[in-house]
Amino acid sequence: MNRAGFHRLCIVAGLLAAIEVLCRTGIVTPFAMPAPSRIVFDLFVLLRAGQLIAAVGKTLHDVAIAVVLSVVVGVATGVAIHRLRGLRRALEPLFATYYAIPVYAFYPLFIVLFGLGSTPQILIGFMLATIAVLTSTLSGLDRVPRVLLRTALAYRLSPLETARRITLPCAAPFLATGVKLAVSYAFIGVVGAEFIMSRDGLGYEINFSYNNFDNATMYPAILTILLLSTGANLALHRWERTLLQRRGR
Repeated sequence: MNRAGFHRLCIVAGLLAAIEVLCRTGIVTPFAMPAPSRIVFDLFVLLRAGQLIAAVGKTLHDVAIAVVLSVVVGVATGVAIHRLRGLRRALEPLFATYYAIPVYAFYPLFIVLFGLGSTPQILIGFMLATIAVLTSTLSGLDRVPRVLLRTALAYRLSPLETARRITLPCAAPFLATGVKLAVSYAFIGVVGAEFIMSRDGLGYEINFSYNNFDNATMYPAILTILLLSTGANLALHRWERTLLQRRGR
């Protein structure tokens, strides 16, 4: 573990210890929040009983579909419009302000069109994640050395072959950043949509537990989301570092 990782670990441990003390001394009441150690124990009990397994599986399923769709659409769109300078100049202001759009406002429309299943949640996650992948793809393609593009012209590669053999591999570190952001946004989109109107998933479990004052389920479900999203981002961060190291950065 490097120094930065050690410092991060110390900060997190210090915050957890402070919260534990506040909860154990009664400054923070159990009705408001159980102690972190109690939350971990309750999570173990729920997982052992199998109560959150179905919710975790449903949320991960929807997040995975949203991420895959956003990566495919974001990368393909980025490659397509990168060569179309006029179209890109017209769209870039929209990309810059995209996250000012209240995406959840479309949720009632998605429910009318697709019902109360997983599709509305997947679409919300997809909408939030795609632009992050697209902008990362454009940033990566902008940094491809011109000599490589000239090599592609010399070998008379088609645009598809150029993207597959040269530009996308060269832009891989930026694509990794886009995928990492896509995972974060997909979790936000899917879990947030499950809060609004869903019959299953971790977001539904948290909302249902909150309305029924069931802290023994709500806080472990929140901790589960934190663990899943943090674990996925750490794995993607390692992948990103590996790509950068291969390029001597």
